[in-house]
Amino acid sequence: MTVAAVPSDPATASPQAPVIPRQRSAPAAELHQPQPWWRDAVIYQVYVRSFLDSTGDGIGDLAGVRAGLPYLRRLGVDGLWLSPFYPSPQHDHGYDVADYCDVDPVYGDLDEFDRLVRDAHRLGLKVVVDIVPNHCSSAHPWFREALAAAPGSPARARFHFADGRGEHGELPPNNWRAMFGGPAWTRTTGPDGTPGQWYLHMFTPEQPDLNWRNPETGRAFERILSFWLERGVDGFRIDVAAGLFKHPDLPDSPDPYADERTRDSVNPLAWNQPEVHEVWRSWRRLCDEAAARDGRERLLVGEVSVPTAAEHAAYVRPDELHQAFFFDLLAAPWEAAAFRGVIEEALRDIAGTGSTVTWVLNNHDQVRTVTRYASPSGDADPSGAGTGGPRARAAALLMLALPGAAYVYQGEELGLAEVLDLPDEVLTDPVFHRTGSRLRVRDGCRVPLPWSGHVSPFGFTTGGDARPWLPQPDWFAAHTTERALADVGSFWHLYRDALQLRRSLPHLGEGPLRWLDSPPDVLAFVRGDGLVCAVNFGDGPVPAPVAGPPLLSSGPCADGTLPAGTAAWWSCDPSGVLD
Repeated sequence: MTVAAVPSDPATASPQAPVIPRQRSAPAAELHQPQPWWRDAVIYQVYVRSFLDSTGDGIGDLAGVRAGLPYLRRLGVDGLWLSPFYPSPQHDHGYDVADYCDVDPVYGDLDEFDRLVRDAHRLGLKVVVDIVPNHCSSAHPWFREALAAAPGSPARARFHFADGRGEHGELPPNNWRAMFGGPAWTRTTGPDGTPGQWYLHMFTPEQPDLNWRNPETGRAFERILSFWLERGVDGFRIDVAAGLFKHPDLPDSPDPYADERTRDSVNPLAWNQPEVHEVWRSWRRLCDEAAARDGRERLLVGEVSVPTAAEHAAYVRPDELHQAFFFDLLAAPWEAAAFRGVIEEALRDIAGTGSTVTWVLNNHDQVRTVTRYASPSGDADPSGAGTGGPRARAAALLMLALPGAAYVYQGEELGLAEVLDLPDEVLTDPVFHRTGSRLRVRDGCRVPLPWSGHVSPFGFTTGGDARPWLPQPDWFAAHTTERALADVGSFWHLYRDALQLRRSLPHLGEGPLRWLDSPPDVLAFVRGDGLVCAVNFGDGPVPAPVAGPPLLSSGPCADGTLPAGTAAWWSCDPSGVLD
């Protein structure tokens, strides 16, 4: 096995971030009842096929992730979330699962997974795996059995099969559209070649939706969770957590194109049905029982796409999911008022449940921040020299100063921008292949990471003639981990220094947030009793809210000012805050 080299972190690469000893001790009761690890954890999302290739085939794998664990430890995250690595035809790169209790050979095997978990735990890193309960692959044995079975059979009852409408059943059972484009129904063909029933798929025909009104589905997934819990995982990221149940009558939607138009789960008849909450109560009991057996707290974090923070909060009640990603910060425009509104809503509605807000700025489905935050003039300079780079740095400091947990998508710490010029012939996203449109196609944020060197494959793979599964642009040379580690002004060092401070300061993690009076284009707040964070969303410098140099800033701060597109942290006595 050949593993691409992971750059080391020389002791001379940069000075250590300023580490301030904790200034107060927890009450005695808290010492005996420590808070669960997940409440303020920072988790690094690993998109496995794009992280690091150990076999030379141009596709990242579990052994590559294992080789990269020391890099993640040096960065300072608390754990990693692995994208799906299960056997799959890869129509949606693993989110079409053919076997939930194994590893796809392209990524390794169960022994390699076990080694990954052991090594991660040895380094103090948690391991969260992705679980996909809303749908499976059309290659899953259940679905193959269903296609071969007769209408009304138990095999078909595991999915949503229905007769078509029209004189000969030639029309879909309802008017729903798939999120990835086209009708949400596909018609089957009988053994004799005649058209048969239709089946539901809210994403692609290769991802048939499971029927969660069938008790057999719930029992199967409890066995799946138990399988991975026994292998030592620390939690599960739940794909499409607001899905699973559909309206029992499968009626027409008043806005059938909503999901297809928005690429989001907004059809109220297909998503966010009340019955889903009992599933999360069942899974919570399963995780709590595992924790009671071995004393290791397990995490359930959901991908919950719902219209409001109040609806989001329903998923993180004390007996349901521990956390759910709060996507509103990711979707907020680069405006102080928009960011403040999102933060206030989350802290009011979600933190009020007893959970903590789970902040994200990027993931494998979204345009990277460096590109997203570029000015309307289109200066998404891949080098990060335009407005997008500084704003992405500032947003990172803001997110890491907020109370709760945070998830960092691989490449954020390198300042990677979206790769916008991938040729049509290399695009793999089913959204592109079903719609013909490049709008919101996700390949651009999934290009394999650059590790070292000056030309592709940038240390991602050491195979002789192997090419990364998606082509890397030439400008990746300025963003390799090798260069980032050696450059004290890089994104990587900003993240590393912020994560070190977050661990050492008593004001960060959980706790209250108090807003400070500030100019319209500035957000400033106090955490605890002495950590101030301020972000300048405007176009010109403003006075800093605290006298003296900051502990950490996303860009140069001098002369008591906070430049445009810059965030900074100060530690001070409350009387030193200019409020």
